Order: sequence, then structure tokens, then C-alpha cells
Amino acid sequence: MSAEMTPKGLLDIESLTRSDIEVILERSKEFQPPRGETFRRLDILRGRTVVNLFFESSTRTRTSFEIAAKRLGADVLSITAAGSSISKGESLVDTLNTLGAMRPDAIVMRHSASGAPHFLSRYLPVPIVNAGDGTHEHPTQALLDALTITDRRGRLEGLRVAIIGDIAHSRVARSNVFLLSKFGVQIVLCGPASLLPREMAKIAPGVELTGDMVEAIRDADVIMMLRVQLERQYEAAFPANEYFQFFGLRLEHMEQAKPDVMVMHPGPINRGREISSEVADSQRSAILNQVENGIAVRMAVLERVLAR
Repeated sequence: MSAEMTPKGLLDIESLTRSDIEVILERSKEFQPPRGETFRRLDILRGRTVVNLFFESSTRTRTSFEIAAKRLGADVLSITAAGSSISKGESLVDTLNTLGAMRPDAIVMRHSASGAPHFLSRYLPVPIVNAGDGTHEHPTQALLDALTITDRRGRLEGLRVAIIGDIAHSRVARSNVFLLSKFGVQIVLCGPASLLPREMAKIAPGVELTGDMVEAIRDADVIMMLRVQLERQYEAAFPANEYFQFFGLRLEHMEQAKPDVMVMHPGPINRGREISSEVADSQRSAILNQVENGIAVRMAVLERVLAR
């Protein structure tokens, strides 16, 4: 088992082995409810307390972690920065030391600073699960994306995955590159030049870069669209209509990909900027499957971190 899984929780995908990932995905499949049924309530983590500490706004990830912990029988305390002492000027270390003194069993943390979960894991004995840190990584998103792909395609090996959009600011893109590259996936990153840093080609073997969306999509098995992260940009790189013209996924693009291509998006979706409603709501879209799989994956991660 990777050092990044225990006792420090789950900090990133980069340091996990392929075997680590396969174990998590297999356990996630066991937590998926049968079609037409809801998630079962279990008592695997009964008596454990999980703190969700979100320094950035979030709906999907925070709610998903909360549901996952409760489905496993854990007690959950969710704290947002706006409603805590952080808004009164308390430092990050003081906040975490205060929480640590309350003896939670794990802390799920999202922060705008890259590396914040790693920093705190060196100070606290409590396992920390990274729910997204700056532009660095979003490990559980990559895991749920991988689960969604394998649900539909049966494998990761040998697939061509096009990741399109704001690559520069996307922790989702980085985590997916780290994960997919461990399985021999052909990865193509596409976006405007200002949002497509050349160094992304160096973080994993075989990563291609292109500014041509048609080239990226050609023969793709999976098209993964990214949100334009305006909150991390000092100025908008493109007006919305101009961005959509060059890098928005529309029905005519689908003809360039494999006939059974699947479309993904980590959400929230900006319709008319990154993706058209016709594509987002089509049979090729796996966006709602991603949301559902987030619960199963986060159940597997919390169990792996805490059920000892």
C-alpha cells in the first residue's frame, strides 16, 4: 500500500501505484447500488467521526463526501470557511490544531492553496483526504472518472481520452493525467494556448498537446470537458461566446470521435461556454453517472483510510 494512503489519508493520485488504484476501483464497484436501487446504509465506520473542512465553495464534492461517510455509518461534521473562525482571521494551522484537539478520525479538506493538505498532514496525526487543493490535484475526482469510464468501456487500457478546456488551472486534469497514464491511456490535452502550459506534456509519458479541438477529438473514446475556472484567472482569457466557438463541445464535433464516444464533465457545467445542452443531455453524456459514482468512490476511500 502506498505511503500516501496510510496513515496520512489520500493526498494525491501521483504517488499511488496502479495496484492502489485498482483496489479502490474494485471496492467502489462493490459500493455501487444495483440499478434502480439506492445506496445501502452500512455500519462499517460506526463510531468514527469525519470532518469536512471546505475553504472553497463546493456543492458536489462536499455533499458527496458527506453522503458517503453517512452511508458507511460515520458521524459527519461539515465546516465551511465562511462559517468558521477562519473568516475571523484564524490561521490554517490554528484551525486544524483546534480540530485535531477534538479528535476526529479523518479530515476531508478542500483548499485554494496547492499543497495545503500535504502541509497539514505533516503537522496532524489525523488522516487527511484531499478534496481538491488549488491547481494541484483532485484525487477522488480522477478515481470516480476512472470508475465511470470502466463502467461504460470495461477498461482503461488502450483508450484515447481527450481532455479539453482550461488545462492550466485544472486539478482535475492533472489528477486524471496521473491516473490514466498508469494504465497506458493515450491522453490528449487541448485548450487555448494561454491555458495549455507546455510543461503538462512532461508530467506523464505519452501526453499530447494541441490547440485544435477537432484534432483532439478525432478517434477519441472519451471526451472530458473542463470548467473554465474564472476564479483562478486574473483576467478572462476569452469572452464566453468566443471560447465556445473554438473550445465548446457541440454535436458536430461528435462525428470526429468514435461512434460510441462518451462525454464527461466534472461540473458545474457552464452550458454555452464549455458544452452545448444538446451534448450534455445526450445519450453519450456520462455526467450524471460521474456524480453518482462520486459517492461509491468516496465510500471506498473513507473505508480504506478509516476501517482498520
